Parts: sequence; structure tokens; C-alpha cells
Amino acid sequence: MLFDTHAHLNDEKFNEDREEVIARAQANGVSYICNIGYNRETIESSLELARQYDFIYTAIGWHPQDAITMTDDDLIWIEKLATEEKKVVGIGEIGLDYYWDTSPKDVQHDVFRKQIRLAKKLKLPIIIHDREAHQDILDILQEEKAEEVGGIMHCFSGSPEMAEQCIKMNFYISLGGPVTFKNAKKPKEVAEAVPLDRLLIETDCPYLTPEPYRGKRNESGYVRYVAEKIAELKNISVVEMAQITTANAKKLFQI
Repeated sequence: MLFDTHAHLNDEKFNEDREEVIARAQANGVSYICNIGYNRETIESSLELARQYDFIYTAIGWHPQDAITMTDDDLIWIEKLATEEKKVVGIGEIGLDYYWDTSPKDVQHDVFRKQIRLAKKLKLPIIIHDREAHQDILDILQEEKAEEVGGIMHCFSGSPEMAEQCIKMNFYISLGGPVTFKNAKKPKEVAEAVPLDRLLIETDCPYLTPEPYRGKRNESGYVRYVAEKIAELKNISVVEMAQITTANAKKLFQI
């Protein structure tokens, strides 16, 4: 019983075989998926997926790369959907991205803060995208008192010390494909350091494909390779890893 807490199954890379990919996920023991909508187009298609499949839920928000395009009307729209649609379990992915220079930092900060405030209003957890923006992410989460709703540090790329800070702010640490990469030292250190009751697993499919399929399109069924690697690092069974991380995600998302 695995829970892929971060997927993009509505991505165009799945247009030819989406149903088969979802069926393979179930065949691989995936019992729950949280699919992510992060702009107008993907929010709508993610909601459609969640309506279509009982075991697929969605989080909706505005991605930092697209922050410059978000209007007040978009924020109102997200609030309306999150209020009316039962399958919306979180606000995200939201955060900061300093790798892709597509939205000015001050705009990203403003959009991030607005969505944290919305999540607090709706009492929904937030899913954080953090790329090369560790300290600013931590500062904004603290300033906005994000611990009131908590959430997920999606595809966590920080240090064990940063993970500890995030956990103190009521966040779960989610690991994906990189923890399986042979030379990826930091994700393995994080996996070893983070308490089991604060760990989640994900694919971020179609991106960040784990070994042994690295370099190919990722899919939700591959979350089991993430579970296997972390179970090995934690010296527990894969079954126990699956049970714990699924229970963590269900508790967070109130499923």
C-alpha cells in the first residue's frame, strides 16, 4: 500500500498511455496518488483526474516559475475550487524557484505568501517547491506562521539540518527518485536522519525517475523503488516503509 504524494499524471508526456500508467501504478501497489495542479491549465486537468479516479486526490496552487502570471482572480478561483471540490487536499505546489529565471524574486515571494495565507484560511496543508532558495523558504514559512497548517517539503533537496528545521515547523519531508541515485549523498543522509513519522515518498512523475529507470519517463508505479531504497537505509521492511509513509500522508491530507 504505497502513496505517491506528488505526481503530474496530467502532463502531456502521458497523453498516449495515461490509463495504462495509472493501471500499472495500482498493479505496483500504489493505493493513493496526490496529483498536482500548478497553473490554470494543470489545475483543471488535475481536478478532472481526481474526479475520474477514486484513489487520486489533488493539490492546487500556483507554481513559483509562473508567479508573474498569477492574478487576484486566480487566487479567488483557487479558493473557490479548494472550498467546493472534495478531492482537493492541499495548496501547492507553491514556493520559490531561483534556478529558472522566469519570475522576479519579489513577485515569487508575494505569490508564495498569499497562498500560505489562503491555505491557513482554508485549513489545508501546503506543498512546497524549493529550488536553490532554502533560506528564503525557511524565512517566509516562519514569518507567515505556516506551522499552523504544515505540509510537505516536496522532493526535499536540503540538508539534514534544514530538514530538522522544517519538521519543527510541522512539515513532512518527502523524498523521490534522487534518493536512489548512486552518487546522491545528501538525500540518503536526509532519509537516514528524518524520523519515520515525518517521512513521505513521491515520484514527481514524469520527472526525477529513480534507478533502475533513470533517464526515462517517470511514472507513479516507480514510487516503490523510492520506498525500497529508504527502507534499506532505515533497515526496515518495504512493507513497513509503505505502511508508515501511507499513514503519514493520509493523516496530513485527512483522507
